[in-house]
Amino acid sequence: MAESFRPETPDQLRDAVAWAVAEEIPLEIMCAGSKRSMGRPSNAERRLDVSALRGITLYEPEELVLSAGPGTPLADIEQTLAERRQQLPFEPPDLGPLLGGAAGAGTLGGAIACNLSGPRRLKAGASRDHFLGFSAVSGRGEAFKSGGRVVKNVTGYDLSKLMCGSWGTLGVMTLLTVKVLPAPESIRTVLLFGHGPAEAGAAMTAAMKTPYEVSGVAHLPAGLAAGSAVSHVSGAGRAVTAIRVEGPSPSVAYRCAALRSQLGALVETEELHSRNSVRFWSELRDVSPFAAAGDARCVWRISVPPKSGAQVMQRLIAGTGGEAYLDWGGGLIWLTVDAPVDAMHETVRAAIAAPGGHATLIRAPEPVRAAVPVFQPPEPGVARLLRGVKESFDPRGVLNPGRMYAEL
Repeated sequence: MAESFRPETPDQLRDAVAWAVAEEIPLEIMCAGSKRSMGRPSNAERRLDVSALRGITLYEPEELVLSAGPGTPLADIEQTLAERRQQLPFEPPDLGPLLGGAAGAGTLGGAIACNLSGPRRLKAGASRDHFLGFSAVSGRGEAFKSGGRVVKNVTGYDLSKLMCGSWGTLGVMTLLTVKVLPAPESIRTVLLFGHGPAEAGAAMTAAMKTPYEVSGVAHLPAGLAAGSAVSHVSGAGRAVTAIRVEGPSPSVAYRCAALRSQLGALVETEELHSRNSVRFWSELRDVSPFAAAGDARCVWRISVPPKSGAQVMQRLIAGTGGEAYLDWGGGLIWLTVDAPVDAMHETVRAAIAAPGGHATLIRAPEPVRAAVPVFQPPEPGVARLLRGVKESFDPRGVLNPGRMYAEL
């Protein structure tokens, strides 16, 4: 077992990284460890555990800003925000059960480092869009910071966008500042029953083109809808296309009625109110359809142009024999395949070659993640940029080496 360091202050963390740089000893950067089985397996000699750097250090509800250590559990942040009727707008998923771990173990640092966003992304944007600033230690063993407490404070290079989604390969964050938003007064979901993938794609596109400010649009084939904990979904016996609407109660009621009238002329419709809506979208956010205990199938997260989502999903199901559903109005495909040797990575990436997109292997056995590209292989020009950025921040390659790509 790799030796683990658990610094309790930013200075201790900086000293640990500086020592690793001087000795050229690779470090595996981790927090709660809920996402250790995502990405390529670590081959680092030591483990740097930042879970002790936790706690909310700044929360100004009136300014819609919050700062916290990377080890702060998302559950703690969400509870604090809920007390003031606010929320993290990017709706970070809880992937613990999907990855064989416990629910509620995710941290702010992990969500930002992996750029994780839930169904609200199509309206509110990704986690990087709400990441205002940070303090960190680079792979040179030097402390640095970037950004501020409001968007307009960002001057020069916006390093927050670079750090978000870097998987700990460029720096070890010691403090993060994010934008928060008021929570909606009411949440409802319009359900359309019986659409095939092509019809669902058209309905989702139509919903997003309406003036009704939908905040979530998804499609579950009948087999996956049957596993929902929401009775209106599981009992439908058909595919379910879902459209979420949020805001003041009278406005939400009006917009849902308008959507049902406009999109439900040829199919049966239903409406989920607040509690069932929250439960349903939490299932999609956390990839619950593929998170059942004992489910060892590989899971892919595939991003494509929304207009191509339904067609690509059909192609993937036909080519792999797997199961899939759509989120982000068709822009996100969650796919599970029974392929313990290679996760059918060539088939998956061939399916998205024409429309363009990115496929990331989220869950697979460690030998598979070590043997096949977990992240979308970059084009040669992009690969040169990635190497240049990595060398600038971490010239000795001590921070999470190989976590994203074998050569970085």
